[in-house]
Amino acid sequence: MKLYDLGPSGNCYKVRLFAALANIDLELVAVDFANGAHKKPPLSELNPLEQLPILDDGGHIVRDSQAILVYLAGVYGGLAWWPDNPRGQAEIVQWLSFTANEIQQSLNAARLVQKFGYPLDKAAALAKAPAVLKLLDDHLQRHDWLAIDRPTIADCAVYPYVVLAPEGGVDLTPYSHVARWMKRLEALPGYLPKP
Repeated sequence: MKLYDLGPSGNCYKVRLFAALANIDLELVAVDFANGAHKKPPLSELNPLEQLPILDDGGHIVRDSQAILVYLAGVYGGLAWWPDNPRGQAEIVQWLSFTANEIQQSLNAARLVQKFGYPLDKAAALAKAPAVLKLLDDHLQRHDWLAIDRPTIADCAVYPYVVLAPEGGVDLTPYSHVARWMKRLEALPGYLPKP
């Protein structure tokens, strides 16, 4: 099973993190992102969106980090990471959506500008960040984990761009419940340190 990967990418990291926590073997294939390898065949044929990560499981291709998490958890991770009931799955998917929208447009966007020079509106991203982190912190004040009272792919999806937020100029110090949650996740067996 191959993961077409970019080391500094938070989206790639969330897949590597989950695989490490769930003891799933992945062959990492480093992609020459700077020279546009993701925009040329064969990678552009595997993912017409020309984005990473891409998972190739014996010819079955899955693109998008959230989709890859669901796939890996459902096929290889067992019920601990992806429950077999719609209520639990919905709790998790709420956080996958939160990652793809609110976190993407705030914490991740600020990091993309500051660390990689992307032409995004950093001021707008930073303006959104406190509301995103407050929502997360309020939830974690009442819960140890994001969904179903245990670690799931929801935590693996949200954690990377939160822990990497300071690389975008976002201050995490006001969010004590977020900090405790990150420490809980980092204490799990198999934890893979941030890039």
